[in-house]
Amino acid sequence: MPSHHLPLLLTAFRYRFRQNLEAMSRHLVDDVAIGWDELGTDLLHGAPPALVAALTGGEQWPSRTLDNLITPDGSPPARMTVTDYTADEQDLQWGYILHPEGIEVISLLHEDIGPFVDWNTDPRAAFSDNPARWSSLAPPPVIQAPRIAAPQAAAGAFTPARGVPAHPAARR
Repeated sequence: MPSHHLPLLLTAFRYRFRQNLEAMSRHLVDDVAIGWDELGTDLLHGAPPALVAALTGGEQWPSRTLDNLITPDGSPPARMTVTDYTADEQDLQWGYILHPEGIEVISLLHEDIGPFVDWNTDPRAAFSDNPARWSSLAPPPVIQAPRIAAPQAAAGAFTPARGVPAHPAARR
């Protein structure tokens, strides 16, 4: 769900991976044998403690990959590769594609493409989990922008989510 995954991914990109999309992609996509069971607070490594507390309520949990899977025929499990053809078979509801300009969030129940959430979006923003609100024709559905005590004039400050940029044809 976007309300869970986007804050972790936005914060991980900025702090743990120091805005290195290649390193983040390698960790989240290439270095996983099968797939992810859950993304955890280990992705928040290096983030300011106040931000981590705001995102997690002080709780911590590890990221977990899918391990020890048993296939119906007993064969070794295969890497979970998502394509237009396998998304339905895997019963996936959301897709997150990492792009240089941000994260494309796709409600797989409604569309083949989705809006982009800019990497500079404040991870404390509250995102809708309603699949119908994640249209490729509209900006990302921020339910509530975070309250900021003082104006952030410093370079690199988080900005609100932006609209949909031009991007190539539909893909997952």
